[in-house]
Amino acid sequence: MKTLRMLPKIDKCLSHPRFEGCNPALVMKLARTHIEALREALLNKEIEHFDETALMEEIKTAYDALFEPSLKPLINATGVILHTNMGRSLISKTLLERASAVICNYSNLEYNLEEGCRGERYEHVSVHLKTLLGVEDVLVVNNNASAVFLILNTFAKQKEVVVSRGELVEIGGSFRIPEVMKHSGALLCEVGATNKTKKRDYENAINENTVMLMKVHQSNFSIEGFSEAVAYEEIKALASQHALLDYYDLGSGYLPKLPYNLGVREHSLGEILTCNPSLISFSGDKLFGSVQAGIIAGRADLIEKLKQNQLLRMLRVDKITLCLLEESIKAYLKEEWESIPTLWLLFRSVEELSQRALHVKEAVGENSCEIVHSDTYMGGGTLPNRKFPTIALHVKGKATLLEKKFREKLVIGRIEEDKFLLDFRTILPQNESHVIAIIKQIIGH
Repeated sequence: MKTLRMLPKIDKCLSHPRFEGCNPALVMKLARTHIEALREALLNKEIEHFDETALMEEIKTAYDALFEPSLKPLINATGVILHTNMGRSLISKTLLERASAVICNYSNLEYNLEEGCRGERYEHVSVHLKTLLGVEDVLVVNNNASAVFLILNTFAKQKEVVVSRGELVEIGGSFRIPEVMKHSGALLCEVGATNKTKKRDYENAINENTVMLMKVHQSNFSIEGFSEAVAYEEIKALASQHALLDYYDLGSGYLPKLPYNLGVREHSLGEILTCNPSLISFSGDKLFGSVQAGIIAGRADLIEKLKQNQLLRMLRVDKITLCLLEESIKAYLKEEWESIPTLWLLFRSVEELSQRALHVKEAVGENSCEIVHSDTYMGGGTLPNRKFPTIALHVKGKATLLEKKFREKLVIGRIEEDKFLLDFRTILPQNESHVIAIIKQIIGH
């Protein structure tokens, strides 16, 4: 076929002006793929001719697409501060800049400067964390699921761990406590009923094979109404009475006093730590407001045993995580709440959010939107069913269509009562001008 003979050679693509400055090996690979697809289409009579200029543009488009980042910055206007699908906690530029001096250079990650020999990577956050939490020792692994697994595998292999039936939770990604316990080698002993567990249930379950009493935070849900749970203080006392380990998987954990009434079910890290727990663990990127990490705190002798477990090398964190976590902890010690965006966003008053929403409303036109008083949730499996007051901007129009158009502009809002809302609880101040511009683009002003 004459048309087939007119297909360009690979060398011609490489010398084409559209590919000046491009990686020739990559251009060659893409050109070969596109030309072969074109050849097949011609042979199968799916097309009768082709445009060489259009072909070059297709190859260049495919080349450029390879360098488009898959991860993109979004404007979170959902009102959910710890939005799991959007990366949970934010890291402030201030902390990133402080950490960059180490991240962008060689460092003493595992080098002891005093002795001139190999050091331990976990020492770099331990001093600050022990000071912040007031505990004997700490250990950091790559997330809280790792922390749970490591603790159970280290202390409860082929031994019984007593857990309330109402705390056998499943969180995102089908992470189930019973399955984790099974794979860790621990033997689950569930006690109580789904809605009620009493102290005597724990007492009756203790036998010669029991090694640990474990309490698990009810992430993503809460049991209301006719229900009862045993306080951690009582579990701790019972464990001490029987020479057992006590372990509290907090899931999340917050330190400063929160500006809202969360109810008696939620306890801060400070309250739990006054009980002098054997071990606790919590996530670094939830209410703690830092990077993804599993933070384990408690008795020094137990932490030392965790460090001896061969699994730790598979669960350890890298230098970037350690640097950013250390800066977050130092921000806590200095009470620099503005450097911890999760807490900064949570602490904003309704009055402040109202002023910001009013500014945006005036900028885009009084008739285009209206200010709405609403409620939101923390997200990320934290503070389940606890509402927080918030202020949102209702952009007038068909809600589903607006949601799609804003999403295409990388602004993620929410639909509530058939209204499309932009919630100021999670819109960062530095993004407001961009939000104004996008609203004007979409509503046509």
